[in-house]
Amino acid sequence: MTTGSSHSLPEPHCGAGVTGMIRVGHGIDVHPFAPGRALVLAGVSISSPRGLDGHSDADVVTHALCDALLGAAGLQDIGYWFPSSDTQYRNIRSIGLLDRVVAMVRDKGWVVVNADISILAREPKLQPHFDAMRVVLSTHLGVVPDAVGIKATTTESLGFVGRGEGIEAHAVCLLSSKSD
Repeated sequence: MTTGSSHSLPEPHCGAGVTGMIRVGHGIDVHPFAPGRALVLAGVSISSPRGLDGHSDADVVTHALCDALLGAAGLQDIGYWFPSSDTQYRNIRSIGLLDRVVAMVRDKGWVVVNADISILAREPKLQPHFDAMRVVLSTHLGVVPDAVGIKATTTESLGFVGRGEGIEAHAVCLLSSKSD
């Protein structure tokens, strides 16, 4: 498992007994393929002849999840907090950014209940990596693995994903206000 951060990780929970306010967030990210780059999705390295192009490691899954969390907490998007114009984020591991986002969400008084992610990719085959993705993301979110849903679709050869030009990810999350 990859942690990618020196932040202490929260104890996992299952979301049972949610009390107080709840909020839903949605995030989307897209990156084109690029030769000579590693493919990282949800913090997991995946064997592929091409990775994704981006300022960071271009982990579209983690970026979409960060935006969902930030949106639900009423914070600015990932580009605001970690701009591509800032060289300190060049080639940074996105799973470390997720740790920072989760800390920001908690600082605003929210707890992650669950997340659900859809990955749009023609290649490579992703299902063999779902369990590893679920474990990595749940660890960084502080939830049990079955509180993270991951699925993929090929888009039936439609659009830039269907032409094999890149990968798109959508993420939805549920936050609950911290109970005292």
